Amino acid sequence: MKKIISIRLASNLIIIINTLALLMHVLILLRILPHDFVWGGRLKGEEIINFESISILVQILFISIIAVKAGYLFKGRFKRTVNVCLWTLFILMLLNTLGNLASNSEFETMVMTPVTLVLALLVFRLAIEK
Repeated sequence: MKKIISIRLASNLIIIINTLALLMHVLILLRILPHDFVWGGRLKGEEIINFESISILVQILFISIIAVKAGYLFKGRFKRTVNVCLWTLFILMLLNTLGNLASNSEFETMVMTPVTLVLALLVFRLAIEK
């Protein structure tokens, strides 16, 4: 896998995808985008605000971890912590892929399932890098 995709390309793709996801969550929170296609289409009212706020914080954390691994932030520091986080993110992305497959939202199933699977593979690429 290391020969197929570089750590720099994997990092940049993850950051781009998660920045777009972050923007989507902000637009949902601002009620510019409908909330029907996230969280399996099951949340209503106040729950949306709480879950989307958590999503925004998680996206910022996810982007930060990748930025540290790529050397954009804190170059050469927190290696062990970042590697543990990457393996955790890999597992979470796999679980998220399964959750998207079980979603009531066709958008989440058809669009987000492949996106989370690609993210899982890209995170795996970073996690195996020494």
